Amino acid sequence: MALSLCSPRFLIFIFLVSAIPVAYIISVERAKPPTHVFHYHSSGFFRECAKWDDQGRRFLVSFLEGGVGAIHVPEDYSPDLVLNEVTVVKDVDLTGNASLGIAVDRPRNRLLVVVADLLGNRYSALAAYDLSTWKRLFLAQLSGPSDEKSFADDVAVDAEGNAYVTDAKASKIWKVGVHGELLSILRSPLFSPKEWYKSLVALNGIVYHPDGYLIVIHTFSGNLLKIDLTKGEEVKLIEVAGGPLAFGDGLELISPTKLVVAGNPSGRLVESSDGWETASVVAKFKGPAHRLATAATVKDGKVYLNHLVGMGYPKKTHALVEAVF
Repeated sequence: MALSLCSPRFLIFIFLVSAIPVAYIISVERAKPPTHVFHYHSSGFFRECAKWDDQGRRFLVSFLEGGVGAIHVPEDYSPDLVLNEVTVVKDVDLTGNASLGIAVDRPRNRLLVVVADLLGNRYSALAAYDLSTWKRLFLAQLSGPSDEKSFADDVAVDAEGNAYVTDAKASKIWKVGVHGELLSILRSPLFSPKEWYKSLVALNGIVYHPDGYLIVIHTFSGNLLKIDLTKGEEVKLIEVAGGPLAFGDGLELISPTKLVVAGNPSGRLVESSDGWETASVVAKFKGPAHRLATAATVKDGKVYLNHLVGMGYPKKTHALVEAVF
């Protein structure tokens, strides 16, 4: 018999169904984590990217509501200590836009921050800030209301200081010079799978390899791509055994032959022995799935996964989870 939408039985049914995921989340949050976790209190619920700044002894995190925070890790840190986030960038010129991928560029003492219009896809930019003073060094607009819809997502920086910003909406890569000048836009048929639905979230995480090429992931197709900057920005599809890497988000190169892919599942370790012509998924790590892993970083040789969603109210607690492969 069909239930009336206003009947007590229907309301009880809805309550029970909604209680199941809530009970699961509570049980997972209360359980002792299998690996080390840096917990920190935050002013917001959503933190899209985190990178470890070794010289500053801090994690730097991007705010989905716009801005950047720093989480200092003291020398005498104890594992049960909950750290605190301090806002270091809140750029009034970028109000209403999200801060997304970030890259620590220590040789030039700056942080690169990707900025985008989260809902309308009508504005994308790359900002650079001094790591000592947090003074803005440049703001490079990449797209505006009169351009195609775009969504700047992640950034990598090469040895010369050029930045490469992925477009998760229109499947392209912007190249930005060391002083913030837009140098070129890279497009390739390999950036766009034939199936339209696989481009709902397109190019995403990106890293620069010291041998002179970029590695970038296409989220919905799971394709991993190599862009050789020494060969005229030649684009190749990396054949990944154990792939595709569907729902991959942030990337972190932990050695010339090993790459971590954050996303769903939480973390995958990918290895290549032929200069990233081919690769293999060699290990997986399952973290707190309800928090949604979005980025990876390395601290003292250990991989930590940033998670998008914070828990708790009024204090929001975020988790940087060690991924052991």
